[in-house]
Amino acid sequence: MCIKEKYICPFTDFGFKKLFGTEPNKDILIDFLNELLKKDTGEIIDLNYLSTEQLGRSIDSRKAIYDIYCENRIGEKFIVELQKAKQNYFKDRSIYYSTFPIQQQAKKGDWNFKLNAVYTIGILDFIFEEDKSDNKVYHHEVKLFDKNTQKVFYDKLTYIYLEMPKFTKTENELETHFDKWLYVLKNLENLTSRPALLQEKIFAKLFKQAEIANYDTTEYAEYENSLKVYRDLKNTIDTAYNEGKMEGKVEGKIEGKIEGEEIGLVKGARKTAKKMKQAGFELKIIAQVTELSEKEIEEL
Repeated sequence: MCIKEKYICPFTDFGFKKLFGTEPNKDILIDFLNELLKKDTGEIIDLNYLSTEQLGRSIDSRKAIYDIYCENRIGEKFIVELQKAKQNYFKDRSIYYSTFPIQQQAKKGDWNFKLNAVYTIGILDFIFEEDKSDNKVYHHEVKLFDKNTQKVFYDKLTYIYLEMPKFTKTENELETHFDKWLYVLKNLENLTSRPALLQEKIFAKLFKQAEIANYDTTEYAEYENSLKVYRDLKNTIDTAYNEGKMEGKVEGKIEGKIEGEEIGLVKGARKTAKKMKQAGFELKIIAQVTELSEKEIEEL
């Protein structure tokens, strides 16, 4: 096999699951979560992987969203997902899927409604449109908040989003363990060796697991296919999104900025759907990414 890069891209389905979603590499996920959530929860000692089917997603729908669903020893739930490209109503979708771990805690008979905490962690390979002018904030932590008291109203529901394109620190600028984690996620596939500052044991294991030369022919083929899907889908969605945005601005000069941008986004979604349809993606996947109905997609 011809190897171009030394390490896998963690933004592929294969890469994400290889590093974070396998039992032998559970300690890698635990280290990442402990670093991310140390202010909110006690140290995570162990995790149990749960089926993502419990989140109400079909196998087909997860080609645009890679996710891991797990719980710790005290029953707290963690949804760790990697979103590859911009998507209409992303925040709505994220909130919606977080309700499944809440509903699953319901007990038959006499139940006092006590809930265990639910954490949704989104590693985003894009920037929120509404926050694009603020390059300093790339780590968002959201809870139910009381505007009057300026305090957290409910601390058992947490959403954390990492806008990876905004993280631009170089190796020499890394100060914390959290910095190192983001640096690895952002730059892994472009590195040729483990950086000198990343000498922790957990990173030594991560880089070993990420080295493509260690994979057999089957694993390498799976990764190459996963990488192609990632690049094709991201390029298709980003191109159509930008085209739709430009059309929205032109339309906005005539019909009003807000209305024009909405028209542009709809056109962009249709262009995305058409390109994905031509590329052979299934209707369910196209509908998941574009928010168009399968009937609309069939008519394109």
